[in-house]
Amino acid sequence: MRAYPYPRLSGAVTSRVTAVRLRGPGDVREDLDTKGFSVVEHVVALGRAERDDWHTARLSLSATIPAREIAEKGRWSEVAVVAVLTEKATNARFVTRLGCAAGDGKEWAGEIEVHRPGFVDRASLAVHVVATVDGVAGRIIGSTEREWMIDVTADVPLRDRELDVTTSSFARGAAWLRPYRDAPWIVDPSGRMPTVRLNSDFEGLLALVEGEASKVESVVGEMLMAQMCTDVWTAVFHTAIGDLEIEDDGTPLLPPDWRGEVLREMLPDVVPGHSVEDALREVHTRRRGDGSWAELQPRIHIAATRRAGVPKTLTDTVRKIERLEQENHA
Repeated sequence: MRAYPYPRLSGAVTSRVTAVRLRGPGDVREDLDTKGFSVVEHVVALGRAERDDWHTARLSLSATIPAREIAEKGRWSEVAVVAVLTEKATNARFVTRLGCAAGDGKEWAGEIEVHRPGFVDRASLAVHVVATVDGVAGRIIGSTEREWMIDVTADVPLRDRELDVTTSSFARGAAWLRPYRDAPWIVDPSGRMPTVRLNSDFEGLLALVEGEASKVESVVGEMLMAQMCTDVWTAVFHTAIGDLEIEDDGTPLLPPDWRGEVLREMLPDVVPGHSVEDALREVHTRRRGDGSWAELQPRIHIAATRRAGVPKTLTDTVRKIERLEQENHA
């Protein structure tokens, strides 16, 4: 829990995106379908726009603050409410002030623009209550607990990203795939999101993965998917840890995109009992050669199998095989 040297609001600050309007060439404007933003997920998916040549997206916002607490306690003056849009990948930061929408000071509203050239992935939108406290102006006395996520490419407003799985012929497809013609799948982490490429030439693979098989083959398919997910987690972890931005003092930084999400998920299992930042520093140090990198490999493997659900899948598989054998003997 973070401590502050001045009094802050105890009541909740909440925010909502109520509308999104896109502006394209020729100052043509159109509203984003309401299915493009979710108040449950707190996500705006700008990729859902019917046109891909939009320049800016104007988000209409509303916020609710604990106005009664402000009035009753009288600790704060010159209260203002601001919306802050940031993206780590580009260091973009835009701030706009919301206006009081009701006489009691509880509801606030305003707009903030997303300039497409300034964002490449996902931006975070937070609302802060700012005031003068003990004579010091510009103190943040309250913030939204859950930020909105503004995704400039996604077409579905989901906070958790889904893995991209594609099917290709490794023997007759792209030239870079041909050396792997004997592999059932490979993980390609080079894009904006990791991609699993299934080899359509591998006999029986697609039937197992897609569940178009007998009961026994379906059970095998579940284990196959768990193994595939283990490979994915292992590959993306090594990709993420091998492409870190390093500060001047040698401190590694968490990447701002899916790589950072992968590291936050796996590092607690790879270096247990440490904060994510300390664990990242430890893994980076070992990978660089100051320590045993080999000793971490079993932990990385265990972290990957846990994320892939291998223990549960294996237990379920054993039980299903036992039931199938009982059915065959009955």
